[in-house]
Amino acid sequence: MSNKVDALKIKKSFGSLDTIRDVTVSLEKNKFVSILGPSGCGKSTLFDIISGLEKPDSGDILINDINYTGKTGKVSYMHQKDLLLPWKTILDNTCIPLQIKGLKITQARDKANTYFNLFGLSGFENYYPNQLSGGMRQRAALLRTYLFSDDIMLLDEPFGGLDAITRRSMQLWLLKLLENFKSSILFITHSVDEAIFLSDSIYLFSKRPAFIKATFDIDIPRPRDYKTFTSARFNEIKEKIINLLQSE
Repeated sequence: MSNKVDALKIKKSFGSLDTIRDVTVSLEKNKFVSILGPSGCGKSTLFDIISGLEKPDSGDILINDINYTGKTGKVSYMHQKDLLLPWKTILDNTCIPLQIKGLKITQARDKANTYFNLFGLSGFENYYPNQLSGGMRQRAALLRTYLFSDDIMLLDEPFGGLDAITRRSMQLWLLKLLENFKSSILFITHSVDEAIFLSDSIYLFSKRPAFIKATFDIDIPRPRDYKTFTSARFNEIKEKIINLLQSE
């Protein structure tokens, strides 16, 4: 089976600042893969390259085995900030990618509206972003991301700005949500717990310039819940990752 995404031998510098040294990352179909590493190590730069917003100095981006290096529009990309337009309702915010694809506003609203219940947004269609909590705004932003491309999603610290309790509830909600969809997800996080809990596998990045220090296959059974965080296997993997992070 071919991979959904292959980032092959990626190198990137900005002037004299070496950001990514030599990184190869793969995403298999219907898998959840996290990239974990210290702040400023080049994780978001790699996402910019995969999405086509930046070109690498060397290396290639393959999507479904086709070279899309430097080309946009093949994957959806969600940043930590929700980036919802404050003058549009939540429904119309989620409609934006469908309108970009050519749907009329009434068609886009009808299609987006069918997902509001699954995304926990039912009843909030006509609210504006400033009327919603941080968690609700992130749900809306994730729905908008999904409607741009439900196949391959890049999620860059989507829960990083939330308080600890809301973040944990969003992690549990996201796992439950993904039981209904067949998306392939690359996920950036600074949280060891979050990476282990959500992922099928983890790439552990070094500090800048980034290289891959280790990869981990997360063999914790699904479905996962609150008890996962205190399981012996979870804490065994966590200890290994923390030891590697502290070795720098």
